[in-house]
Amino acid sequence: MRTSADDVNVNDLSDDEYRRLLAFRNALRRFLRWSEERATELGVAPAQHQLLLAVRGHDNPLGPTIGDVADSLLLRHHSAVGLVDRAVAANLVERRPDSEDQRFVHLRLTPLGARRLRQLAASHLAELRRMPLAMNPLFSLDALDGDGMADEG
Repeated sequence: MRTSADDVNVNDLSDDEYRRLLAFRNALRRFLRWSEERATELGVAPAQHQLLLAVRGHDNPLGPTIGDVADSLLLRHHSAVGLVDRAVAANLVERRPDSEDQRFVHLRLTPLGARRLRQLAASHLAELRRMPLAMNPLFSLDALDGDGMADEG
């Protein structure tokens, strides 16, 4: 069983596996571009869309902290602060101090932020439901064996 990309010998990959990897990456990039366009059409920056999702999808009922958002979005803390500042200015999220520990500030969606996220989530789920039909022949998970590589037959 392979444990990392370093263990993969280039000679172990077939031409078909390279084609499927390329097709999979292309499908992901097309989806991301499509996603960015939908957000922009609603007046939401793509990074703000990701922020809205990170806030709404967080499991803490008080909402995530900026540190939580930074971890979720793979950002440095100061970059997350800037993103949150811009989203607050756009009336998409709000900061709420923790009632028990004033050192913590939690993020919550505003009514506008919640509405924009619902609109984006609905269109994204519809698009994702269409994608498996297009991606199934490209990268079938059924064809993968236990080491993450496609069976050769």
